Amino acid sequence: MLAPSLSLYVHIPWCVQKCPYCDFNSHTLKSGLPEKEYVAHLLDDLAVDAARVKGREVTSIFIGGGTPSLFSAGSIETLLRGIRERIALHAQAEITLEANPGTVESERFIGFKQAGVNRISMGVQSFQQQHLSALGRIHDSQQALNAAHYAKQAKLRSFNMDLMHGLPQQSVQNALDDLDNAIAQHPPHLSWYQLTLEPNTPFYSKPPALPDDDVLWEIQQSGHQRLTAAGYHQYEISGYAKLGHECQHNLNYWRFGDYLGIGCGAHGKITDTKTGSIHRTVKVKHPRGYMQLGRDYLDSATPVATDDLPFEFFMNRFRLTEPCPIESLEQLTGIAAASKQMSVIDKSLQSSIQKGLLTQTSSHWQVTALGRRYLNTLLEHFV
Repeated sequence: MLAPSLSLYVHIPWCVQKCPYCDFNSHTLKSGLPEKEYVAHLLDDLAVDAARVKGREVTSIFIGGGTPSLFSAGSIETLLRGIRERIALHAQAEITLEANPGTVESERFIGFKQAGVNRISMGVQSFQQQHLSALGRIHDSQQALNAAHYAKQAKLRSFNMDLMHGLPQQSVQNALDDLDNAIAQHPPHLSWYQLTLEPNTPFYSKPPALPDDDVLWEIQQSGHQRLTAAGYHQYEISGYAKLGHECQHNLNYWRFGDYLGIGCGAHGKITDTKTGSIHRTVKVKHPRGYMQLGRDYLDSATPVATDDLPFEFFMNRFRLTEPCPIESLEQLTGIAAASKQMSVIDKSLQSSIQKGLLTQTSSHWQVTALGRRYLNTLLEHFV
């Protein structure tokens, strides 16, 4: 097995308020932020994880949440300096920080850049007040436009705008107006994804009225055409980018790379090339427990069962529009080309090809347009 590329995810769990659709590990801020204390724990957490990946270099960092932009530029600088002291970081590493348009101003973005951040990801979701209110967002349309202006003003390497469609009471025209507004800001990257109702969220327990399947399909088709015409290419199911601005951190996830996860409830995936095993890790979820002195940050470390590896590999790899090298399955999972398990996988692959969901050459697999539309159906072949 090869040692995959390695990324680092940092979770900052606090928000001004919890959105009704959000199932991430986030907590409404009720008092002052314990920035200094939490950063110290993050770095102690990393020191333990870094010992598991000695000799390996981190190629990207993603600081997510929650709302990381609630933290000061000084705290982010301390965090990034501490990361460099504990683990090797590639000189050109992509370093992303998530920001809520309702929590930033020009000087803050400039401060984040000076701290070492070179990419900002903004959770815009919509430019229309009725949809922002329905989603529980704390910003308005003008603040979203201001945030895009600040990101350009800061001259970051890149920035992303998150935009959602399939919102409560949203028409096709509503969705396309949002997309046109986002495109007009010229973000190098756009994450354009459909609202889903996740368990353990208010939207799941009391579902709002959402657009029907015909409306959703028209939104997706028309939106894709607009994005393509504007010079964006779809490199992942919900990821559109100008050439050279693909999110390297997300690409590493979907290419079945490894990643360390530090912070409350953060997930990680680590490959041990000596034993051929892959472990998924989860850190202690609640901030109080995470910052409790003397407690291990690790909540669980679970090996990925050999029988589950094909599904895990393809579930990630087939999100991408780029071809998947056939050799990468063995390189990243240890499943040998001549093994009995591979013969079972071959049957699933051939079934997918016959149904028009996949194509295969001597060196690559490629998900078809039909396969992207019915990705869940494609992945069911490998369960």
